[in-house]
Amino acid sequence: MAPLRIAALEIPHRFGRPDAVLRDLDVALATFRARADLVLLPECALTGYVSPRGDFDLSRFAEPLDGPTAAALGALARTHGLSLAGPVVEREGPLRFNTLCLFGPDGARVARWQKRHPWYPERWASEGRHCFEVVEHRGLTFTACICFDVHFVADDASASLQRSDVLLYPSAWVDEGDDDARAPLLEGLATRFELTVVNANWGVGVPAVPGQGRSRIVSPSGACFEASDAPWSAAVATVDRRGANGVVAE
Repeated sequence: MAPLRIAALEIPHRFGRPDAVLRDLDVALATFRARADLVLLPECALTGYVSPRGDFDLSRFAEPLDGPTAAALGALARTHGLSLAGPVVEREGPLRFNTLCLFGPDGARVARWQKRHPWYPERWASEGRHCFEVVEHRGLTFTACICFDVHFVADDASASLQRSDVLLYPSAWVDEGDDDARAPLLEGLATRFELTVVNANWGVGVPAVPGQGRSRIVSPSGACFEASDAPWSAAVATVDRRGANGVVAE
């Protein structure tokens, strides 16, 4: 099986404009057809994570798992002939989940992971029930966790991490000042479990929050490949069962 080219795409943060983000994403993905087989989007990249007024409630964007957002992501994957992992604010009965879905190049959904540990301001979100599953896709094994989950995943899902080649890690990360607290966490997971960590983080936008930017791919050796932090930038690595090798920052 040929290695897979994986991109962690950094999207400038906008709140409450999912249709506009989807239009811009369509344009951006056209540039990846020749350079990436799979693209990961940041946490809540379509709806935004927090409003400029500090509103974290995403309940207004909630929809069924197979609702219009999933349909739009699947259509983008099919149109551009690549695999696409993107966010859905999922509604299941009275519950709401912060969800990541993976779509294949045919547009079909092949995986879904819910955030196990919503961050403290995410009072709208329930604790995930479909978490850390391992999925075989295009010759590699994948699992996923979402943002705050990273603090617990080694204990919650060590068996899944041990079985996986790639950990998909979308985030809307918040740091104190100029700190980069993600770096030791992601390097520790990559080296301990001998997998590639693909982290698509929210890009600098409105509001601007310390911790935005610096999307990255971390290899099992601990080597870190970062995006440039220009709008719609990406880290792109070639990944096989032996880890990440070769990278281009767009």
